[in-house]
Amino acid sequence: MSTGSTRDTTGTASVPEVPGVDLLAALLDGMDAALCALDATGTVTHWNREAERILGWSAREAVGRHGFDGWAARSADAEEVLARLMCAMTVPGRQVHEFALLRKDGGRVLVRAQTTGVRGADGRPAGVYCAFGETHVQIDLERSLALGEGLLADAAWGVVLVDADLRPAVLNGHAARAFGAPRAALLGRPLGDLVGQGVDELESALLHVLASGSAPEPADVWVTLRGPHGERRRCWRCGFVRLASPFAEADDPVPLGAGWLFQDVTDARRATQDADRLTLRFARLHRACAAAAECEDPLRAAGALLDAVLTGYADHVLVDRATPDGRLVRILASPSGAAAPGPVAPVASGGIPTRYPAAHPALRVVAHPAPARAEAPGAAVPDTSASGAPRWAADHRWPADTMRALCLPLRAGGRTLGVLTFLRSGFRPPFCREDTAYAETVAAQVAARLAVPAAEQP
Repeated sequence: MSTGSTRDTTGTASVPEVPGVDLLAALLDGMDAALCALDATGTVTHWNREAERILGWSAREAVGRHGFDGWAARSADAEEVLARLMCAMTVPGRQVHEFALLRKDGGRVLVRAQTTGVRGADGRPAGVYCAFGETHVQIDLERSLALGEGLLADAAWGVVLVDADLRPAVLNGHAARAFGAPRAALLGRPLGDLVGQGVDELESALLHVLASGSAPEPADVWVTLRGPHGERRRCWRCGFVRLASPFAEADDPVPLGAGWLFQDVTDARRATQDADRLTLRFARLHRACAAAAECEDPLRAAGALLDAVLTGYADHVLVDRATPDGRLVRILASPSGAAAPGPVAPVASGGIPTRYPAAHPALRVVAHPAPARAEAPGAAVPDTSASGAPRWAADHRWPADTMRALCLPLRAGGRTLGVLTFLRSGFRPPFCREDTAYAETVAAQVAARLAVPAAEQP
């Protein structure tokens, strides 16, 4: 810091002719923060353009004045303001102060100042540099920084900052746990390496934000996460914002990237889906029971009921009646092969023997009345064709496209009347607990109709 600067007759600051002084002046004037400097006696030696913008006093009017009394501060405040600034010469580190200064037009402005002491070549205190700004502007900046730090610390939702190449540049702990990998392993990788299904929707939303700046409404995105332990299916509620630099020019179209905020809502969405599915299924079952009540023949009534229930639940349905000698006879079936689709109808007069092998799940259901599920080899592994499925289906006497089966006992009057079997191809998910509970309700309705011989109908 030069302590010998004075004001010339034109009012501009004069500084010694030393190499780099023009560069220093340009740097000071180009700063976004207001900056002034005082020498060890309290005389103003530097005053940049941002200080002039805030207070209205030019460098010509400021440089060379002692303190702020009579111009940039009220007389009642000037001595205290100067003392607080000059104490930075004797206190290590940076000091932060708030005080009121005067504009040239007479108005007062509350500023937040950061002061740092400066020492000369001999190590003695040589003066003070003071960077200041309007308090409300500083508070807004600090709030923004605190918000960013809070989001990126460990917020209750995932935060990912994506660069212009759609690669994660920064992410918080919640996001790292959601992806199932350490932060360092996720940075800089393409989204396609981290997300399988759903990556197209995410990249489209990010590109839209980067290109137009307008953020789409928060939306649910189902994603398949890739990891060392296989794929996981999750639903994320996602929001996106464009990140623009506060130092960029007003017409600069190049953004820093995009902010992606998400929250895992898988459990809530699955609960909603399950509730909707349950409502739809039982509404369909109600209509099916009403349709079955109009059939005089109990076998055709059971077929009408199953025909209405089958849509959206399974691909095929079979009904096998148990005979006194322990065999099973096919009495109802949905069409398969070239005949599909079609209504569930009686197979033939008197039924057709099933010829199931000894370990068949339908036979186990007759012996031990409880639901039984079965899957073709490889059906539980994603993205496999289960090449052994046709052979497996043929061995079980089921249609060739069958990969999943659910067998249920038909119970009425304390007896097992037969077996109800629902079959699914590989395009449908496995039978879950909710599927089984619904199928048991259907089986009870079918059994009630098969328990009454046609001759006993009114």
